[in-house]
Amino acid sequence: MYGRNWSFRITWFRILLIMLMLGAVAAALYRFVFGLGAVTNLSDQWPWGLWIGFDLLCGIALAGGGFSTALIVHVLHRDKYLPIARAALLTSLLGYIISLVSLFLDIGRWYNFWRPFFYWGFHSVLFEVFWCISLYTTIQVLEFGDIFFEKVKFPALKKLLGYMMTPLLILGIVLPSLHQSSLGSLYIVAVDKLYPLWWSMIIPFFFVWSAFFLGPAMVTIEGTLASRAYGRQPELPVFQSMTKITMWMMIIYFIVKMIDLNYRGVFGMAFNGSFESNMFLIEMIVFILLPIFMYAIPAIRTKLWGVVTASLLVVVGVVFNRMNVVFTGMAKSVGGSYFPSVWEFLITLGMWSFLALAYLFIVENFSILPKEEHTHSTHTSYGTGFNV
Repeated sequence: MYGRNWSFRITWFRILLIMLMLGAVAAALYRFVFGLGAVTNLSDQWPWGLWIGFDLLCGIALAGGGFSTALIVHVLHRDKYLPIARAALLTSLLGYIISLVSLFLDIGRWYNFWRPFFYWGFHSVLFEVFWCISLYTTIQVLEFGDIFFEKVKFPALKKLLGYMMTPLLILGIVLPSLHQSSLGSLYIVAVDKLYPLWWSMIIPFFFVWSAFFLGPAMVTIEGTLASRAYGRQPELPVFQSMTKITMWMMIIYFIVKMIDLNYRGVFGMAFNGSFESNMFLIEMIVFILLPIFMYAIPAIRTKLWGVVTASLLVVVGVVFNRMNVVFTGMAKSVGGSYFPSVWEFLITLGMWSFLALAYLFIVENFSILPKEEHTHSTHTSYGTGFNV
């Protein structure tokens, strides 16, 4: 039934990750027993904190490599990106699992988590976000099943998943596009609260567009780290080619952003010297314009250090944007103050430690990274650049 034995190398760093994960599990259990107030610094003024602002919003954005790579490879048929498609799917799947866990942790009465499945709030944006994230995570699990059953031999299920793969891929592109934009829609109603440099009627577009151009950058970072960890050659030609996609999408993002600010008459607020304006300028200059210029210069984008540095700026920039929307842009209007408790940090570190450990285990036991020794047949499995 099994293609080969299971394995997982134990190192001191992995032991540290396991300890962080176990600490997070203990803190999460304490939270479920004694409530949010016992482990968080959340309040009526700041109901959304680290778990929603970073783990959910940023986690979903960082997982954007899954649907963007699927669109590029399977819809636009850019087969040269096939070698990184499986790794993109895995990173996205784990990112969405973390997002679901963080959403579950943030529910005040967590034992009512099942209600949205049966009591439908059609007019709620959060209801749509909940359903899209849940369905998309399920779809990613099914997509990963095609990889799973290469090792765990179950021909009937693998054949069934093969028949389902085309509709799954379509849904796997449509659903994240919907909830990525809907996460931005949550802030449309905050017209009098969110600082004008970030509030916009087209903030849903900014959310989904940034999640898409984040995808290739995230795949570049993940692919480079995996190559270093396992002594492989980075897929530099693939990364270089993907920089063009990210660059042009970021140029469009910047142009639309400037037009939107000018149209709403708030462009001058970017230079009023306030804390918000300075944070906005850092976001635009350091994390949008600088990566664009780095991607545009051949001497930089053709070097591994150059493409990785620019991609890292893109990844940090999208996280910076979400933090600005959730915290910086809302601070003046909601009043009070918020800083995550040590338990919130511990649970967050534990969840991301789980992501790293799960990624390492799966990569070491399944065909995620491309291998030249793959044998050839007439069937091409999901997301690989090779016939298996």
